[in-house]
Amino acid sequence: MNRPYAESCDENRAPIFAVLEPRLRDCAELLEIGSGTGQHAVYFAADLPHLSWQPSDMAENHAAIRAWCDSAEIANIQPPLPLDVLLDQWPSGPYDAVFSANTAHIMSAHAVEAMFAGVGRVLRPGGQFLLYGPFNYEGKFSAPSNARFDAWLKERDPQMGIRDVAWLNDLAAAADMVAVEDLEMPVNNRTLVWHKRR
Repeated sequence: MNRPYAESCDENRAPIFAVLEPRLRDCAELLEIGSGTGQHAVYFAADLPHLSWQPSDMAENHAAIRAWCDSAEIANIQPPLPLDVLLDQWPSGPYDAVFSANTAHIMSAHAVEAMFAGVGRVLRPGGQFLLYGPFNYEGKFSAPSNARFDAWLKERDPQMGIRDVAWLNDLAAAADMVAVEDLEMPVNNRTLVWHKRR
């Protein structure tokens, strides 16, 4: 099949990789939630050869992920796993890290809760969860463009929306994770990092 292409993956891969690379140096097993087209898996795994990169997404996206991964022929990318955070059985892990980009705002609140609970189960003690995307603080948008984006999301599906960092930290705490970093990224995005308690 022709590989689907997401322009945003090309635009954000360099700043995301700059965050991932130093934090994943001592990691051997990573689970990616919501791999989408598979572009991030290919881009990042190629430059992190010590790391086994496990893509996952809903089954209907697997053909796209396989198309990207097969064309790249990168040995450390695993075949995609089916993972609807609300419906599918999670892999057993344990993983040294979990990474997800641009997922929390397109999931329902219930799905976000399920994602954090699942991440808490599959991370090893001391493992890290890295979540990239737009976020709110104290119920407020960090930029007018994020407010417009949130309105656009809710027009598509009222269950979508930019999530508040305080709420995500509460979900993380309930999953035995603690917030350790909140990193500024281009175009009003952030990378949030939580560690699983030892």
